[in-house]
Amino acid sequence: MANKEALRELQQRLAHRMHASRDQPDLASWLAVECAGQSFLLSLKQAAEIFAPQPIQQVPHSTPWLLGVANLRGGLHTVVDLAAFLGLRASARHDGAGLPAVPAQQARFIAFNPDLNVNAALQVDRLLGLRSAEQFTPWPDDEGSNARPRFAAQRLRDERGQLWQVLDLEALTRHEVFLNIVG
Repeated sequence: MANKEALRELQQRLAHRMHASRDQPDLASWLAVECAGQSFLLSLKQAAEIFAPQPIQQVPHSTPWLLGVANLRGGLHTVVDLAAFLGLRASARHDGAGLPAVPAQQARFIAFNPDLNVNAALQVDRLLGLRSAEQFTPWPDDEGSNARPRFAAQRLRDERGQLWQVLDLEALTRHEVFLNIVG
């Protein structure tokens, strides 16, 4: 029970800091999340609210990475399993028995900013907090590495040497694969 309360307090603090950072951009620039052991940064201008996982209604004949639709604060949002969409793991849509999978305890839905005109949310494995731009330096791609999609073009390195992939949610909303949900 204490873990649940601590997690709820963290989520409330993050939401408060996200709103404050929009008014004072020098406080934080990124929401840091983890999926399948990979570290990602989402712009606070493109991400909106953080939700605990909600019941999801599956969408027939959709891609495996589309978990379904969920009612998030009165609005229907498509929910995308970010790790499955990026090919980091198999879809978590069904467990081995064909039943809807239950998200991990620390999983969260990150809704897209309404300004992007997309009612969508990304399911991430865990929140890692807020980060400021000053904590990172650009990291060039390795020679001969595969070209990254436009929504994942930038990589950054923090002062501890950890690599972070920046996800441009606006570019993601226009990405052909993201828009093609028919499976």
